[in-house]
Amino acid sequence: MPESRGGEVLLRARGISRSFGGLRAVDDVSIEVRQGTVHAVIGTNGAGKSTLINLLCGEIQATQGTVELLGRDVSRWSQPRRALTGLGRSYQRNTIYAPFTVLENCRLSAQARLPQPWNWFAPAARCEFSLAAARQALDKAGLAAQAHLLAGALSHGQKRQLEIAMCLATHPRVLVLDEPLAGMGAEESERMLSLLEGLKAEHAILLVEHDMDAVFRVADEITVMVNGRVIASGAPEAIRANPDVQTAYLGEEGVH
Repeated sequence: MPESRGGEVLLRARGISRSFGGLRAVDDVSIEVRQGTVHAVIGTNGAGKSTLINLLCGEIQATQGTVELLGRDVSRWSQPRRALTGLGRSYQRNTIYAPFTVLENCRLSAQARLPQPWNWFAPAARCEFSLAAARQALDKAGLAAQAHLLAGALSHGQKRQLEIAMCLATHPRVLVLDEPLAGMGAEESERMLSLLEGLKAEHAILLVEHDMDAVFRVADEITVMVNGRVIASGAPEAIRANPDVQTAYLGEEGVH
């Protein structure tokens, strides 16, 4: 694997694979995600990107290989345990609580990270720790002014921002973002890219995205997958010039 730019490796996979029956969805994949960087994973439909992030986040287990989070082997850890250790994830589909306010969505996420089972008589909605974490997350995500609104009333782009804010409320070190720009217009995409660029200083960000213009603008490292395998990994300029990547995208959106 080429040398990566950035800080400490916070999320690492070594030779992970996963088979479903006779299909090898992820085949001997290694990847490193460093603090201070956005590491994008790209590939055509069916390349194995979603399975890869499910393996990294603990939603499914690898049939071989190891996953390390913050220097610890978490290969057999569950998704909730990895989340509590510092891994936050957003999904392709919105996972917000539409009838609740924007602040309440973030407070619930923070509460999951900072439960206080001993404090039986204090209303959870007034927990100072979770409310402070929620407000801080909304501020970082650019949604402080929308805190009082119902989440269902937000625009599509704001809902995606809220999902990231809900991740931030759990104080993650690593963010795994699955197509955060999907369905966005130009203005919303610009806001999201600015948000990612602002967040990477304090986090390691793994980004799965189909918008190639966005990927080449924001990513510090790019890993390209085809049929479950990595065919190239490195800096954006090297990926753009890689003949194997150009061949893999021939007939698709292309690498421009």
